[in-house]
Amino acid sequence: MDSKRIALNRMYEYRRTLPHYQKAGRGLFVTFCKNNREPFSDEARNSVLQCCLRGHGTRFQLHAAVIMPDHVHLLLTPLPDETGWPHGLPAILKLIKGASARSVNNLLGISGPVWQEESFDHVLRSRESLEEKLEYIRQNPVRRGLVKNPEEYRWLWVEQDHR
Repeated sequence: MDSKRIALNRMYEYRRTLPHYQKAGRGLFVTFCKNNREPFSDEARNSVLQCCLRGHGTRFQLHAAVIMPDHVHLLLTPLPDETGWPHGLPAILKLIKGASARSVNNLLGISGPVWQEESFDHVLRSRESLEEKLEYIRQNPVRRGLVKNPEEYRWLWVEQDHR
């Protein structure tokens, strides 16, 4: 038998967690959902959006973000750290999800998890793919019937170059 086999209990841990891929210089489309389906209040969405913007320009370049009533879509490219390697997506998401969870819990006077543990991400393959995902993010509130035009949605943020 191969001595490099994964222990059975570790195998199940791995299966429970989705794989997350990252490629230097490539954009990522990321989605994460609330722990429950109860919609965020307007104030909570404001707070989550502010937390998503915090690392923009330092840890990642944020191309677009939309805070929906029960989930978040981000389009970002991790920036290099002091060693030249891109900041890791797990660290970026921990920063965003952790800060926003604390903020929402403080706002609501509660404690406990706000977000599902897992997030879904997709490495973008081309500039065209980035533009397609950007349009998907912009149109998400329209598709859900929350607004007639993307620009009407208060919790949509699009990088200046993409407007």
